[in-house]
Amino acid sequence: MKEFFYNLLFTPSIAQSLFLLMLTMAVGVFLAEKAKIGKFSLGVTWILFVGIVLSHFGMRLDPNVEHFAKDFGLVLFVYSIGLQVGPSFFSSFGKGGIKLNLLATCIVLLGVTTAFVIHLVTGEDMATMVGILSGAVTNTPGLGAAQQAFADMHGSANDTIATGYAVAYPLGVVGILLSIMLIKSIMHINMKKEEAVVKNEVSEDNKPICVDVEMTNASLDQTPLYEIQKVLGISMVISRITGLDGKEIVAEGGHKISLGEKLRILTDKEHLRTISLMGPVVEAPKEEKKASSLVSRRIVLTKGDLNGKRIGSLSIRKNYHVNITRINRAGIDLLATPDLVLQLGDRIMVVGDEQDVAKVADIFGNELKHLDTPNLLPIFLGVVLGIILGTLPIAIPGLSQPFKLGLAGGSLIIAILIGRFGPYYHLVTFATTSANRMIREIGISMFLAAVGLGAGESFISTVVNGGYWWILYGVIITMLPLLIVGVIGRIWGKIDYFSLAGLMSGAMTDPPALAYANSLSSDNDKSAVAYATVYPLTMFLRVMTAQLIILLCC
Repeated sequence: MKEFFYNLLFTPSIAQSLFLLMLTMAVGVFLAEKAKIGKFSLGVTWILFVGIVLSHFGMRLDPNVEHFAKDFGLVLFVYSIGLQVGPSFFSSFGKGGIKLNLLATCIVLLGVTTAFVIHLVTGEDMATMVGILSGAVTNTPGLGAAQQAFADMHGSANDTIATGYAVAYPLGVVGILLSIMLIKSIMHINMKKEEAVVKNEVSEDNKPICVDVEMTNASLDQTPLYEIQKVLGISMVISRITGLDGKEIVAEGGHKISLGEKLRILTDKEHLRTISLMGPVVEAPKEEKKASSLVSRRIVLTKGDLNGKRIGSLSIRKNYHVNITRINRAGIDLLATPDLVLQLGDRIMVVGDEQDVAKVADIFGNELKHLDTPNLLPIFLGVVLGIILGTLPIAIPGLSQPFKLGLAGGSLIIAILIGRFGPYYHLVTFATTSANRMIREIGISMFLAAVGLGAGESFISTVVNGGYWWILYGVIITMLPLLIVGVIGRIWGKIDYFSLAGLMSGAMTDPPALAYANSLSSDNDKSAVAYATVYPLTMFLRVMTAQLIILLCC
């Protein structure tokens, strides 16, 4: 029996490797849930440290299994992130997001610059500095991309990349939280005044608003509704009309508007001035009138054959006298313009007679249980394309060998593109939050376990023989860019403190920091919005810069 357990722990084989991987992940997840200081926890990064400890005592994986677990886990993790952020990746560059993404990009580039300067001053190996950089900014995909790029270039792994990551990571999390707190002190921010300003400020986002307009412009009298939008030259949806007799009807495209009629319109706030050319504009009541014969319902698109269809092609208003007014996708409200492409899981707001609305609900499905069925094609197909793109050699002048995006970079780019444009080609990319998170957590856990079990042999000796300086390097890389950009964002960008905290958390792709930022106020969600705005681009930049540093400097 003693020999059995010895072989199970110390004799490399397929069974032994699977056992060690599962043991490492199980203990790491247990510590992630139980080992906390207040609200602070290392999360799944505990898996890395458990793997390092086991490896230090001689428990190591079969080399082939180790390489497979690292690469496969990283691909699963990065691909699931790409699918999640894909639908909002390009829209994050909208009016409000340009400034936030610009500042987040500055944080990324300042971190890279700081790491390079430390390398020049101290003479520390650049590959090690990339590991420290990834740990300092708490970005695991960057670690994986750097390791893979190094292995592709040199034909062997560099354990100091993972060791640098492990040493810098804990204080990286602490440094992000401390930087958010310091910005409040440096800029002398009064939280009560800040909350009051945010509460009273006029929102400048693109969220559609609903208004009522009384038609008083004689030049538009008897103009068909479908011509109104062309005349005004703006995007809007007219959902219903209150006639001169007080009765409400669904807005039909051919209806000729008469003076005195009232129109219920959804549009962007920036278009209110143009809409006022029709007549007086007042905000629509939140509660529908009980006497109204029309009802508003939110319907969930659960029929796969409508995925990728344009709203206008369904002729819902013409055939069923029901108006689609807005689409809620991933928490974002979109105007239901005729050319908007539908995606599985969309929440569709419709207005019409109750019986007609029920018919439309049947057309769209509106059966949540259908969303529980996993759509595996975009995952398998996307990973195939990601591997092809990641391993495709790209010749770049000045580089000694062709540049490769790597499995992480290729998978991330393909996932973003499929998440954003897949529905245009009738590819169902929807996945429930729980399903996406399950894939993501399994991937990152497998990757961290394999990295830890492969790096533990030299971890202690490396730290003792000068690696403790890496902690200081990591703190500098974490805090210096955040404090510089935080001050610039406050002074130049005029960004409120809650959005600033979300920006700083998102630029480090750090969920614990987001949890702290969200706790700063219970009256607004600005931290979460800012985090979500910069997260997609930041994740992409972290992965790509880690690879480029290895290719250019190692």
